[in-house]
Amino acid sequence: MQRNSVNKVLLVGRTGSDADVRYTTKGMAIATISMATTETKKDEKGDFQDSAEWHRVVVFGKTAEFTENYVKKGALIYVEGRLQTRSWDDKEEKRHYMTEVVGEKLTMLGGWKKGAEEDATAAVAEAEEEVPF
Repeated sequence: MQRNSVNKVLLVGRTGSDADVRYTTKGMAIATISMATTETKKDEKGDFQDSAEWHRVVVFGKTAEFTENYVKKGALIYVEGRLQTRSWDDKEEKRHYMTEVVGEKLTMLGGWKKGAEEDATAAVAEAEEEVPF
C-alpha cells in the first residue's frame, strides 16, 4: 500500500439508465451504471446554467445485485469508492483508456422527484456524444 496517498471518490447524483448487469463464470454479479452529478453556475449574462458531469460506476457482488433490483433510471444515489483507469488495445492496435469509479458502497437517497425520469432522459440524450463509454 502506498503511504501518504488517497484514492477516494464520493458522489451524489442521479442515474442515467438502469444498471447493466453481467455475471462472471463463477456467478458473481458486476453492475455498471452511468451517473450524473450537476453543478449550477452563473453565465456571463448572470443567468444560472446547469451542467452535468457523467461518471461510469462499477459495483460487484451483493452491491451489484442490489443495484440490479432497486436502482433504476433517475434514482438519486450516493456512491463511495475509488477511481480506476483501465486500458486495452483494439483490433487496429490502438490503445484506449477508460476511467471509472469502482463503487464500494452504494446507498439510495430518496424516491423519485416529479419529472426525474424526463430530466434524466433529456440529460442522457444531450450528453450521449460526450460520454466516452
